[in-house]
This record gives sequence, structure tokens and C-alpha cells, in this order.
Amino acid sequence: MSVPTLQQKLAILADAAKYDASCASSGTTKRDSLKTKGIGSTEGSGICHSYAPDGRCISLLKILLTNFCIYDCVYCINRSSSNVRRARFSVDEVVNLTLDFYKRNYIEGLFLSSGVIRSPDETMMEMVEIARRLRIDHGFQGYIHLKTIPEASDELIEQAGLYADRLSINVELPTDDGVKRLAPQKKPETIRVSMANLRSKIEEKSEPTQRTRKRQRFAPGGQSTQMIVGADATTDAEILHTSTRLYAGYKLKRVYYSAFSPIPDSSSALPLVRPPLMREHRLYQADWLMRFYGFERNEITAGRPDGMLDLEIDPKLAWALANRAVFPLDINRAPREMLLRIPGIGVKVVNRILDMRRFKRLRIEDVARICVSIAKVRPFIVAEGWTPRGLLDSESLSDRLKPKPKQLSLF
Repeated sequence: MSVPTLQQKLAILADAAKYDASCASSGTTKRDSLKTKGIGSTEGSGICHSYAPDGRCISLLKILLTNFCIYDCVYCINRSSSNVRRARFSVDEVVNLTLDFYKRNYIEGLFLSSGVIRSPDETMMEMVEIARRLRIDHGFQGYIHLKTIPEASDELIEQAGLYADRLSINVELPTDDGVKRLAPQKKPETIRVSMANLRSKIEEKSEPTQRTRKRQRFAPGGQSTQMIVGADATTDAEILHTSTRLYAGYKLKRVYYSAFSPIPDSSSALPLVRPPLMREHRLYQADWLMRFYGFERNEITAGRPDGMLDLEIDPKLAWALANRAVFPLDINRAPREMLLRIPGIGVKVVNRILDMRRFKRLRIEDVARICVSIAKVRPFIVAEGWTPRGLLDSESLSDRLKPKPKQLSLF
């Protein structure tokens, strides 16, 4: 069999990395190569396939070091028994690709994950060496996110934190039972210990040293994790419960949900439990409500007896429709925590409402100017000169607020 070219490797390993959730909104320290001897830079908000606050699309090279793997996780397309094309980058190839892509202004950072080859330590050692060469040998100041391997030694994880902006350790699945059943070669206990050790190390390095009175640089973007959703019958309520424990227990910056779709491979016998991408989207919305809007998990999942989120409407609207007695809220008097519960109103809009109402009583037209969709907001608020009357109690309200079907574009 012929040895794949670098371009072929890139095609294989970039495609294989699409199942690793990227580092959207991942924070890190701000660095600028104009002020240092090196190349590359990063914004404080991080690097990802996303849009910066100023509208810039920021991107990163997202690849696997290799898609060879000694593990045989049932849900993974790169499992050892899967019939996929395999490839492996060398350390030099990843370093040179990152630098070449940056110099051509294609990327602003690197997101590196890997299958496990030979042993966790050997794989982790190569990933650390890539980050070290970029930082030390080439003065690369851009964003680096490393997907670390739980079974790797503490020494290697600590070295990774010296060079990477963010480290992540995958919990794999929402429940221990799921991991033991679908990824029997991995141990949930080992994963938790690794995450706890990483949390301790991040906290330790964040304290100023006695000698220099400065904080040591160690994974300034913190740690995150990823879990596969839809590979088993775990409910959304259970998934969000696990996320709540992970955020609290390990001080994670982000939990990523990766939708499982059956792999087109006869060796995969896993069923498709629910439409995967919409379920993933709803879980992210619910996660956001818990983290930034003051919602409790039980509030979000109480609307359905099966513990699943409604796929047709977003979790905040679903909660509002199930709790109509709370509404309508007076936009000129309601406290911040209640304004955040109005469908169609986000944190930025709430902040603007609070600023504006210091100087005048807001009318529905004022709210419409700062909202994306006033149609979703109107039934749930009272404003100067506006009351929803019987709109809130209408049996057809849910149908009217559901997103209308759209013809998908072919281009």
C-alpha cells in the first residue's frame, strides 16, 4: 500500500477531527506578536470556528495527530475495528502545517486531538512536543487547544499545560454505565481522577508565587470536556444533570455535546435514538440557560415526562409556555433575573433595557428596536401603552411561535 502524501494525510485527519467539538468561546490570555519576538497572536476570547465580537470569523487548524487507535469504542468512527482510511502525522508535519497555514492567514491557532497509538504516554508525548516546538522553538503566540488523554502520566499533562491555552479531557458518555458498556477499555474513574488533577494544577498555578508574586502560565483557558449524546438511551435530563456536576466538580469552562449519528459501518449496531443535530443544539441552549440565565436543570426538563427537551421549540420558550402564570412581566419594573426569563430576550438586551429604563418608560417600539424577534417577546411582556390581553392565554400561541419550516438552500 502506498504511503499517503501530506495533502492526503491532511484530508483524512482533518475529516476525522470533525467529531471533536471545537473550542468556541474558549478564553485565554491575550497575546500579540507585535509586542513579542515571535509569530501569531490570540484574542482574549479565544480561537475557534466562530465570530469574534467585532464580527471577524476566527478559525483554527483542527486535526488529529492520527486516527489509528488501540481502543475499540463502539460509537467512534476511528475505533480499532472500523474500516476507515488511516493516516498519521509526524511531529514536524503538524508544526510545519500550523506555521504555514498561519503565515498564509488561513488560521489563528491549532486544535489538536488524536487516536491513541501504542500507548497513551507515547501519544501524549508527541502532542506535547508539537506544542513545545510551536511555543519555544518558533515563538508561536496563537491559540493552542490540546485534547489530552486521561491515561497519560501526570507529568505529561503538566507539560501540556505549560504550552497550551486550553486542555480538555473527554468524559466520553454521560453515565459510567454507558462508558463501561460502549467503551469498555476506558475507565470512568481514571477520567475523573485526571480531570481532578488537572483542576488542582490549574488552581495551583493560578496563585501568585512567593518569590515573583506573579501567576504562572498554565492552561489559561482552563479545561473543558466533551460527551457523546445519543449513543444510548440516556435522557436529556440525565445529560444536563451530569453537566451540572462536571461544571461544579471540575470548574470546567465548557461542556461540549457531540451528537452521535450511526456510523455507516456494518460493525456498528447502535441505533439512532433522536435526530442528533437538533438534540445537540437544544442541549447547548439548555446548558446556556443554566450557566447564564439562572435556570435550574429541573425547571428546564420538567415540561416533558420522558426527560427530553422539546425539539420543536427552544428550552426557554418551552419553559415560558409551561409557566404562563409568571407572565406577562412589566418590562419597566421586572427585576433582572425575571427579564432574563422572557423568551426572545438575551443578556445583552436585558442590560440595554435596564440602562434605558433609568431615563424613560419603555414602549413596545423601544423593545422592538433592540430585540431580534419582537413577535416572540410581545405575548410575555407589558410595556408603556402595550398589554398582551388574551394573547398569552391563546391555545394557538405555541403553534404561532414555533419556527416556520424552511426550504433548505442547495448552495
